[in-house]
Amino acid sequence: MHPIIGITCGRYQLDGGWERCGQNMSYINAVALAGGAPLLIPLLTDEIALRAIYRMLDGLLLSGGVDIDPSRYGQTPHEKLGAVDALRDEVELTLTRWAVEEDKPVFAICRGIQVLNVALGGTLYQDIPSQIEGVLQHPYQPGKARDFLAHSVELVPHTLLADMFSPSENSVAVNSMHHQAVWAVAPGCIVTARAPDGVIEGIECPRSQHRFVVGVQWHPEEMVDNYPIMRGLFRSFVGAARVCSILTRK
Repeated sequence: MHPIIGITCGRYQLDGGWERCGQNMSYINAVALAGGAPLLIPLLTDEIALRAIYRMLDGLLLSGGVDIDPSRYGQTPHEKLGAVDALRDEVELTLTRWAVEEDKPVFAICRGIQVLNVALGGTLYQDIPSQIEGVLQHPYQPGKARDFLAHSVELVPHTLLADMFSPSENSVAVNSMHHQAVWAVAPGCIVTARAPDGVIEGIECPRSQHRFVVGVQWHPEEMVDNYPIMRGLFRSFVGAARVCSILTRK
């Protein structure tokens, strides 16, 4: 049985003024490889229609993309703030709160971990290179492959995230394509991974409280082909969604 995994989308302006809503194939392929049925969630202003799509889902994947409007977490814009999308913020924050409240599995990637943190009451660094001294190179490096191993992350033992890797792994090498990061961790969430410079790279809701609510700051969907260790994250997520589907459709 293939659980339905909703993947959030971004908006893109094409030459000629055409606007599209879509997402990278790497997310779709990673979910399908893990046994899920990917479904792209459009950016809708109609909450009733959005809720109808949400009810179809067995799991929610919050994808990467543009910055979150800092007004969503009580800050004024920093001079290094990038592009924002108010509609995408509204859609993803709404979906996240629904999923967490109803214990539907959530896997949050890059921008997604930031959406998860803000949705549950946390804050963000708007631009880590200018707001944190001595940080590593976290933003995307032009010319590098999207699965380029930029740095390692230290895993917190006995967390859901750590358990997705080999028991002997206490750190893993990851790619990095972000200039924002979790600052104050949302109430009810715990830190599960950090970069060597201390930047938070993983958070989750403890499994004693939620079936599967996990966020990572890197892009594992870009790594599954050449670094099979990352496939375990998607297998665990899709597995949790499968259980959710079975329990809710009895």
